[in-house]
Amino acid sequence: MKMVTSFNMKRAAAGLKRINLDGLRWRVFDAKGQVLGRIASQIATVVQGKDKPTYAPNRDDGDMCIVLNAKDVCVTGRKLTDKVYYWHTGYVGHLKERTLKDQMAKDPTEVIRKAVLRMLPRNNLRDDRDRKLRIFPGSEHPFGDRPLEPYVMPPRSVREMRPRARRAMIRAQKKAEQQQLKAELQQKDKKNEEQEESA
Repeated sequence: MKMVTSFNMKRAAAGLKRINLDGLRWRVFDAKGQVLGRIASQIATVVQGKDKPTYAPNRDDGDMCIVLNAKDVCVTGRKLTDKVYYWHTGYVGHLKERTLKDQMAKDPTEVIRKAVLRMLPRNNLRDDRDRKLRIFPGSEHPFGDRPLEPYVMPPRSVREMRPRARRAMIRAQKKAEQQQLKAELQQKDKKNEEQEESA
């Protein structure tokens, strides 16, 4: 398990002087067990200030976002091996790549940072919004003296099951019930036989 070092703590607190903290809330996101894209979209909304009635696209009114347990974030499907991050060093033929699995092992905070930043508009406010985003691989952070507000993720609206899948599920449930009833009847018959033999 990669622990947060004192250097990371110093780096996490860096740049706060460049942010006007007056009137900003400190929102805490727990990424443990959360799907990467879903939590990133919620963070992007809060960082931009879109959850406030005073939102304006030319003003940076977003709140401070503290993301904990970045190493425990989840992805769906085969993204751990299929999702690839690319970057170029500037030299000829030096196109580098790294899978999501390798990036999670190297620095899990960068996975959430990239996901959030790529959801933000590409304008002059992007760097200021990036400074308001503080991500930690574990549950330790240096902002314990701040008035923190835990963010509650909205409930997922699960799509209604397709008719064929629903019918298959109902059939499986009926079959399981029939097998259970059959097993109970067999047990009763055995008990009756044992009682008759003993009598």
